[in-house]
Amino acid sequence: MRMTNLLLGDFTLQTDAHELKSRLQWGQPAFTIIDVRERQTYNQGHISGAIPLPVNELVKRATVSLAKDRDIYIYGDSDEQSASAAKTLRDAGFARVSELTGGFSAWKAAGGSTEEI
Repeated sequence: MRMTNLLLGDFTLQTDAHELKSRLQWGQPAFTIIDVRERQTYNQGHISGAIPLPVNELVKRATVSLAKDRDIYIYGDSDEQSASAAKTLRDAGFARVSELTGGFSAWKAAGGSTEEI
């Protein structure tokens, strides 16, 4: 069951891979995908266009590089890590943060574009 943040209209606290993939395919602007996994894991494969912001650097780096009202989709090694990272960003004043349920594996299963370094 998806929880909708009533203050943000149709922007949801959780997003599945198909919804995010659809948003990318339609070329909708002004959003960022953040991967909070360890750098080595990110390098082995990540969502195309995702930026690596490990949990221990998340708030510091996001604060200097992203607008607080930007749409942000975040994923980690598990839904728990994604939820924790999203809460950390929301607590830092980022209003539109959505957790990608199922993370990278759900993205791959949905046929989403991936990259390796």
